[in-house]
Amino acid sequence: MPDFRHELVARLPRMRRFALTLCHAPHDAEDLVQMAVERALRHEASWEPGTSLDSWLYRILQNLWRDELRAHRRKAEPLDEVTEVMGEDGRDVTLNALQWAEARAALQTLPEEQRAVLTLVVLDGLSYQDAATALDVPIGTVMSRLSRARARMASLLGAEPSLRKAT
Repeated sequence: MPDFRHELVARLPRMRRFALTLCHAPHDAEDLVQMAVERALRHEASWEPGTSLDSWLYRILQNLWRDELRAHRRKAEPLDEVTEVMGEDGRDVTLNALQWAEARAALQTLPEEQRAVLTLVVLDGLSYQDAATALDVPIGTVMSRLSRARARMASLLGAEPSLRKAT
């Protein structure tokens, strides 16, 4: 009958592959295999010769991985309860990106004249007079186009139009 330790070593490549499917990270998989080998050696007497050594080792790997996940969940602090987080809040970054994408899409649906005025006044910060000069239209036209553009954007984005006027 083959030696248990030799059989265990022969199964290391398969154990690594299985651990990698559990962990998805090579360094975690390697740690998991090391823990499994240690446990298998400590509990060698509990393996019944004649039964599948592979299945027994896979069960050890899977149980260890579940234990790791449970331990991590117990230690993990819910993100909503964390008051000091280094860097930007991923939720805010994601929300801002989604809002910008929605605003860009809405902006593209505006007629070209409204889009131009809105871009010059709201995004570039030009005064009504400077926008009127750039577009070669009267200031009243800039004001009416801007008003219509803001109302349409508010409607598309589900918000109230801004009453603030640029100077």
